[in-house]
Amino acid sequence: MTKRTSAKYKIDRRMGENIWGRPKSPVNRREYGPGQHGQRRKTKLSDFGIQLRAKQKLKGYYGDLTEKQFRRIYAEAERLKGDTGENLVGLLERRLDAVVYRAKFVPTIFAARQFVNHKHVRVNGNIVNIASYRVKEGDVIEVRDRSKQMASILEAIQLAERDVPDYLEVDHSKLTANFVRTPSLSDVPYPVIMEPNLVVEFYAKN
Repeated sequence: MTKRTSAKYKIDRRMGENIWGRPKSPVNRREYGPGQHGQRRKTKLSDFGIQLRAKQKLKGYYGDLTEKQFRRIYAEAERLKGDTGENLVGLLERRLDAVVYRAKFVPTIFAARQFVNHKHVRVNGNIVNIASYRVKEGDVIEVRDRSKQMASILEAIQLAERDVPDYLEVDHSKLTANFVRTPSLSDVPYPVIMEPNLVVEFYAKN
């Protein structure tokens, strides 16, 4: 089992939150952390600990990105005009795997990365198999014809725990999505509170 496949079972419990809002999350059964010391009384986090946790939660939500990947995205967000935290969320939501997940073509963000890597997705008519590919406003994302009958797609479309956000226009009958605009933090339907401002503070000090 790869690091990322196993990660989704651990991240929720490590954070003590159901960060994807999944009905089968282990946090729904027990809120303490994994391992033999998971039930110990939680100590109060320092400012550094709170900022680190915010970074781990946001990084984990998008498929447990590597630190190198996440830091590179943060550095780009810092160079853009405007609020760095808002820019960071906007760049993360423009990743192709995130768009495929938001469009409900797949059940999980981890499945979205695999789905893209296996060449099931076209962007503006061209197959793209790079999960980190950055979608632009007006781009049309579609499931290629040969992949449209996959059981996982039909399962994902029927998931009740999440809705398609309004910065995407999705046609599930054709399995197409139009990326209308880059979202702000308040537009993104996170099941838990994300605090990109704390991520900015973390990198500013470290």
